[in-house]
Amino acid sequence: MKAIIAIILIGILGINAVPAQSLRYPLALPYTSLSAYSKQQPDPFSFTANQAALAPVKNIALAAYCERRFLLAATSAYRFAAVFPTRLGNFGLQLDYAGFKNFNENKIGLAYARSLGPKVDLGIQFNYYGYRVPAYGNASAIYFEAGAIMHFTDKLTGGVHVYNPVGGKLGNTSNEKLASAYKFGLGYDASTSFFVGAELIKEEDRPVNMIAGVQYHFADLFFARAGIISESGTAFAGVGVAWNKLRLDVSASYHPQLGFSPGILLIAGFGN
Repeated sequence: MKAIIAIILIGILGINAVPAQSLRYPLALPYTSLSAYSKQQPDPFSFTANQAALAPVKNIALAAYCERRFLLAATSAYRFAAVFPTRLGNFGLQLDYAGFKNFNENKIGLAYARSLGPKVDLGIQFNYYGYRVPAYGNASAIYFEAGAIMHFTDKLTGGVHVYNPVGGKLGNTSNEKLASAYKFGLGYDASTSFFVGAELIKEEDRPVNMIAGVQYHFADLFFARAGIISESGTAFAGVGVAWNKLRLDVSASYHPQLGFSPGILLIAGFGN
């Protein structure tokens, strides 16, 4: 059974058949990064969607997310993020892992961001990506991504993000490389409790994809998010509760052909 799953994963990713590919992101990834364009409801995962979202951070915070993709252990995905504000700018650490022992991918990223005034934030991240298939070999690449966020008003925010615009070649002899992607996002804080946002994503050799969602924070303790991914018709949603400096969310997404992917998210903050 594990061998069959490995073959399916390799076929999906097209390791030897296509010139570009990207990390097999968690299906409900927008759930962890929906608030990148919100001034009222940011969290430690925000910078993973646009590094400029790291600039306004005031306190150290940690976050972890786990998703059992399509209810299969072999396709589980994990994400960890940490943010560290300093006088010289803010730093972020991102760790991703997806797969199982016969096929897995990992990503390590170090981000930096700072504000250029009240209207513009900039950020950049350098990444190491690798995949491992014991029966076939390993490959890795070093690349970067960067973003900018503009605060048009106190409520309306927009931004652009580029992912692996150059380089990202896997290995010294292979023509395989990580895909490039370009994003444009908008977010609107209708109030301190309600946020709506959307992103347009153009990934190399793929059609334009749109991700849209809403986030609601009520009674100071409870959170709710919901959204949709246009490319696959996938819907995602989740609810969370906070106490002291901790927050716990339970999420789920539904793919029309492949079914449910449950997830769990934990955030820990330090400072005020």
